[in-house]
Amino acid sequence: MTTNVGIVGFRGYSGMELERILSAHAGVTPWLLEHRADSVPEPQPLGHIGPERIPCTAEAAQDAGISLVFLATPPEVSMELSAAFLAANIRVVDLSGAFRLGTPENYKHWYKHEHTQPALLASAVYGLPEFYRADVPQARLLSNPGCYPTAANLAIRPLIQAGVIDPACGVICDAKSGVSGAGRKASLKTAFSEVTENFSAYSILDHRHVPEVLMTSNLREEDFSFTAQLIPIHRGILETVYFRAHGVGDSADLLQIYVNAYRNEPFVRLYPVGAIPDLRAVNGTNFCDIGVKMDPKTGRAVVVSCIDNLGKGAAGQAVQNMNLMLGFDETEGLL
Repeated sequence: MTTNVGIVGFRGYSGMELERILSAHAGVTPWLLEHRADSVPEPQPLGHIGPERIPCTAEAAQDAGISLVFLATPPEVSMELSAAFLAANIRVVDLSGAFRLGTPENYKHWYKHEHTQPALLASAVYGLPEFYRADVPQARLLSNPGCYPTAANLAIRPLIQAGVIDPACGVICDAKSGVSGAGRKASLKTAFSEVTENFSAYSILDHRHVPEVLMTSNLREEDFSFTAQLIPIHRGILETVYFRAHGVGDSADLLQIYVNAYRNEPFVRLYPVGAIPDLRAVNGTNFCDIGVKMDPKTGRAVVVSCIDNLGKGAAGQAVQNMNLMLGFDETEGLL
């Protein structure tokens, strides 16, 4: 017997990645929920047999025996759909930013729109398993973290907890992402001729993912500088974190902080001193790879954190959370 799960937004990059992962998952059967009346089915190869498609309603999902749905949709769509699914006793894993920030005020400040489901915010569980694993299994509404904050928090939070960052010098996070992070909807910014042979920064000082880092890693906004940059590749995020370290002697001491924090984590891979991860190692996976370097004379330190923005930054992490929610092995379908 398998568990039926639904995917809303299956035509987007994260939704397609969800379908790919879930179709190979031993414990679930994916269903595709069509939420756009004007959608035109994409052509499939002759003989193609894929997941069943049904209307995107709570009633249709109940009739299909679906117990959990993934919302790979914009925040406004996720807010609209979540309440109906939850009322029908169908659990929700939301990949948008609709339920990540805790209060309607925070959401309006960073997303520039009113939150239409404020009553659901307090019940949403932030699904970064490495830090909130105990809260995930009981979640009815699971808010999947953003891609940039996933890589940033996995790099920064252990350092904050160990007290080795000199707060007077702040933390700088220089983040680079592939174009799929902007979604599949056509726009001039992500057109081939605009992206190829180019490299650009965007949302400087006001990126909507910043508050997820502040809340999870316990940083003040004035102590954290984050810059997102678009690079001409399809997928992958590489973040370089700069800070001044104190209380540690060298790179090996810094690495030991991560060893202590992640020794039992299946999806965090630590590199030995002198080795630094790159995107090729993580793309197509649910891993976060971390490498460190410190200058003992000056205390200058650098941490490099790499993830696949469609994997650990979106669909892979969503399946990791689903596994915990439904009682599967956390790595099922991901290793």
